[in-house]
Amino acid sequence: MTDRAGIVLLDGGMGRELNRMGAPFRQPEWSALALIEGPDFVRRAHAAFIAAGAEVITTNSYAVVPFHIGEERFRARGEELADLAGRLARQAATESGRKVRVAGSLPPLFGSYRPDLFKPAEAQALLKPLIAGLSPHVDLWLAETQSAIAEAREVAKALKGDTRPRWFSFTLHDEHPDPKRPALRSGESVVEAVRFAGEAGAAALLFNCSQPEVMGHAIDVARAEAAKLGLGLKIGCYANAFPPQSEDAEANGTLSDIRADLDPKGYLAFARDWQKRGADMIGGCCGIGPEHIAAIKAALR
Repeated sequence: MTDRAGIVLLDGGMGRELNRMGAPFRQPEWSALALIEGPDFVRRAHAAFIAAGAEVITTNSYAVVPFHIGEERFRARGEELADLAGRLARQAATESGRKVRVAGSLPPLFGSYRPDLFKPAEAQALLKPLIAGLSPHVDLWLAETQSAIAEAREVAKALKGDTRPRWFSFTLHDEHPDPKRPALRSGESVVEAVRFAGEAGAAALLFNCSQPEVMGHAIDVARAEAAKLGLGLKIGCYANAFPPQSEDAEANGTLSDIRADLDPKGYLAFARDWQKRGADMIGGCCGIGPEHIAAIKAALR
């Protein structure tokens, strides 16, 4: 079992928290709309997660891509909005008076959960303004909700020469999972993801934006493969509170239902299991709020 004091607490789902707070929020902009029309909501959401116990907060740059804000707006304001997302996270961390790290979110570029839509030839042009805007403000990089290794590989290429820690977080197939072979939404195995993380010089490998039921097996496989390869990878997870998502679903395509059983107590039960399996980092994704993070802090610390 990982020593309790060694668990790093991440934050939760920014989009749902902004929506719950009454921030400007609609499709297709999703959480980026608050950056454009109500940035103080973003700072306050970060502050709420920090107050709950988060030691790492993630910039609200997930939806700063053409898929959400449109190609014209991205060309005109992509780097500016990424910079704002970074500044707001840094402001919240500084104002907390605590040692809180800021992770720069590098999201799926062509839609979440859809490895079939990924266009590697266009990836670098989209990553460049995101990295430029976030770079002055972040302590580490987090490529999150990656559905395929090809997506993460382009991030690694874009970050070449940057010495800050890089974390890669993959979303897992959770509609009809095979416990013996946990897989990314692309069908690639967790074993392959660990090998990629080692080749890319990652400091951490995480799994996010999938049902909590599939996280435990992924942690087991990732830890075993990392040990086999002699990698010093930290392993973590932050699940969502959605029902199973079909293979043709798009994360943030609609405002999905939230499972009633994943209240703070219900989510904590999974967090305890992940801790026992050796997770180094635990947080939450869509539908997991500050109250969930506070429950994890109280129980695991």
